[in-house]
Amino acid sequence: MQENSCQVVRLEDYAPSEFLVEKVHLTFELAERDTVVKTLMSLRRNPRSTNREQTLFLDGIDLKLRSLHIDGTPVADRDYRLDESGLYLFGVPDVFELQTEVIIQPQDNTVLEGLYCSGGMFCTQCEAEGFRRITFFPDRPDVMATYTTSIVADKKRYPVLLSNGNLLSSEDLPDGLHRVTWHDPFPKPSYLFALVAGDIVFEEGAFVTASGRSVALRVYLQRHNLGRGTHALEALKKAMLWDEKVFGLEYDLDLYMIVAVDDFNMGAMENKGLNIFNSKYVLADRETATDLDFQAIEEVVAHEYFHNWTGNRVTCRDWFQLSLKEGLTVFRDQQFSADEVARSLKRIHDVRLLRTVQFAEDSGPLAHPVRPEAYQEINNFYTATVYEKGAEIVRMLHNLLGKEMFRRGLELYFSRFDGTAVTIEDFVKAMEDAAQVDLSQFRLWYSQAGTPNIRATGNYDESSKEFCLRLQQGCAPTPGQSDKQPLHIPVAIGLLNSTGTEMPVCEVGHSGTDCDTTAILPLKKTEQVFRFKVSERPVPSLLRGFSAPVRLTYNYSDAELMFLTVHDSDPFNRWDAAQQLVTQVIMRGVDRMADGQAFMVEPVLIDAFRQVLHSSSKDRGLAAQMLMLPSENYLVDQRLRIDIDGICTVRRKLREALSDALHDEWASVRQACIKDTSAGYGFSPEEVGCRSLKNVCLSYLAAQSKAGFWPQVRQWLDEADNMTDRLALLTLLAEVENAESQTAFAQFYQRAKDIPLVLDKWFAVQSGARHPLIVDKIRRLLAHEDFNLCNPNRVRAVLHTFARGNLGGFHAPSGAGYHLVGDYVMKLDRLNPQVSASLAGSFSAWRRFDNDRSALMKEQLNKMFSTEGISRDLREIVQRSLQDMEHT
Repeated sequence: MQENSCQVVRLEDYAPSEFLVEKVHLTFELAERDTVVKTLMSLRRNPRSTNREQTLFLDGIDLKLRSLHIDGTPVADRDYRLDESGLYLFGVPDVFELQTEVIIQPQDNTVLEGLYCSGGMFCTQCEAEGFRRITFFPDRPDVMATYTTSIVADKKRYPVLLSNGNLLSSEDLPDGLHRVTWHDPFPKPSYLFALVAGDIVFEEGAFVTASGRSVALRVYLQRHNLGRGTHALEALKKAMLWDEKVFGLEYDLDLYMIVAVDDFNMGAMENKGLNIFNSKYVLADRETATDLDFQAIEEVVAHEYFHNWTGNRVTCRDWFQLSLKEGLTVFRDQQFSADEVARSLKRIHDVRLLRTVQFAEDSGPLAHPVRPEAYQEINNFYTATVYEKGAEIVRMLHNLLGKEMFRRGLELYFSRFDGTAVTIEDFVKAMEDAAQVDLSQFRLWYSQAGTPNIRATGNYDESSKEFCLRLQQGCAPTPGQSDKQPLHIPVAIGLLNSTGTEMPVCEVGHSGTDCDTTAILPLKKTEQVFRFKVSERPVPSLLRGFSAPVRLTYNYSDAELMFLTVHDSDPFNRWDAAQQLVTQVIMRGVDRMADGQAFMVEPVLIDAFRQVLHSSSKDRGLAAQMLMLPSENYLVDQRLRIDIDGICTVRRKLREALSDALHDEWASVRQACIKDTSAGYGFSPEEVGCRSLKNVCLSYLAAQSKAGFWPQVRQWLDEADNMTDRLALLTLLAEVENAESQTAFAQFYQRAKDIPLVLDKWFAVQSGARHPLIVDKIRRLLAHEDFNLCNPNRVRAVLHTFARGNLGGFHAPSGAGYHLVGDYVMKLDRLNPQVSASLAGSFSAWRRFDNDRSALMKEQLNKMFSTEGISRDLREIVQRSLQDMEHT
């Protein structure tokens, strides 16, 4: 069904549900065509509701109603009404039992919401509003009930039947059927309901909680994937132990289950006791998963487990509060991952994602506050702003209050609200009360959209030995918000002397001698001045550890950035200084090219890279990050008007120049890394860093390669003993058209064709390749027998990789990339609106390109918007992209 309603849901219109549901008993009779869902629920009028009408509305989409009873009596036709959005019941009592029976078709459910089929399994995805595709229900997060679920199915075809909570009973039935019943004793909203049925197997472990309870852990997989769930299982144990040690939070059921599903719109879902995961974030071994895959699995497993408290035990009152659970839980999984790997590398990874994706979101027509004020389709607000920026806000709270006080605030939050649905204000108030601080100004972070800009200027007075740092904050207008108020921004700084030694950061007037080498400056006004006593002119190290999600500018010279790259004691700021230096060089190159001048690499950058290479053995993981060029996505966001041709060309030429100038250093460091990983594959932070640096060096060597280089690459590919190295080599071969490349891709395909996640890599590497005929290659990939438009992972591997990661190809001057992606947005919209709307976001920055490209992108958006019957998901994204940004 195509949903055309453009009704806007507004935060200001929130009202408590008119009825509450205390208990739900669901019975599923699973079948290949018609699945029967029987629902018995106990309802009572909500004393907090001000609406006293005797009409009850229950959400329901694509449900065929077979029977309807109130307190055991059939409901007369005149006493109810059905429409495309749900069921209206008239004249209902204040307390009653409602019994419904509906038929659904999971096998035809391509939107992958509610109950659907994937790889021979039945499975569910109910967040945000999928439960209404299963049965008639008040499908909103502030209606919480306890659930008992019985599942009846063919035992041979579906021997495993799972749902939330603890197993109550199982029995065989006539005609080869069997029934299993589960009970979840903890009240939960409908979005946390889960069901899985299939012929699947599990890998099992156990965890003993701090209070001595034994919890059974199971990772369910398809039979051919047995053995690839071990890493996820171990990650789960680590997360459970970490949450007990760091926050004192213990798991509360007897069983914790994870199920890997091939067809899934999201990364994973935290359903109580039964997490359903995209296979991408479960399955891993050295032959099929890269180091980044292993790390992502640890993060996502931890994230979903941490939701047990921050999302399940305490949940959202409404979907405007989404960051209440997601931002908080992302912060928690980031902290966990930082403790498992190098903290500096984790911070770099998180900030790179924030700057590349969320900052771009903030600067375009799709900008919205962390807590939005209105939406047409909630699926469109599962964004980097809600997740990543939301996590940064929690991180600022953590840093402002301190680790111990933040934990006290979280404990107070749970003690006040366990088992309830609450708001972001409730969370911040708990922090405020625990720490006895005023966070009224800080709350603006949740309601104000856009990325704040901080302009910093420094001046040193030789006579008074004072360094004056002036900070000015502002924020550009965003849709619906033209006027911005000053935020409370914590700015962490350090001061380095001429030898690179850290100086105490002591503000003028500070009487003590306990000044630290890093201080957090509380920027609360539009402009503030901070003065420090120092013995000589310092080089300031600003926004250490990326202490706030802002754009900060300071008029650093190239020499100062190189100085910080070498000397800063803050690893994040060393990386950031290197990135700033490269970005300055690239942007100057783009300006020169626009003026008709030839490209030239600047010696300061070669010297900086040489120094990083010479000292790389101290921390290879950090060195690898410092030597990576900023991505095209990051670079295009540095200016209001995007010169895509200039950015892509200058970045490529810079890579080639660095390859040539430092050829011997690249080769030498690569050989040292090979020597230190010769013992075989391992997943320690040191080994991961070593592989990363080795492959960065190889990518530079490939930039100025001679013909004889490619047979070597082919040989290294044949000899590689892990997917990390194999994929790095394949990525290099994707950039060229020669016999080695063709053979390598054919051989990789033969190894990958029966392993979906590896085949996704084969598709993605080709989709991201930079060469002039990329659009033709994308068309061939889309026509490939293994491409499946109904599988979100495969769609993302090809179309999202191309549209969001291959900017030179997508933005080809001919507009061929726009036409191709635009056509597939519409094809996808008929199957899976969530995936379609996400892909359409690739066109949202159309105003910032040159006139020709802007017109071509706008043409595609208009074409989508004028198509009859487009989904609500897609309509909202297109409408917001086209509207005047000031009035959206």
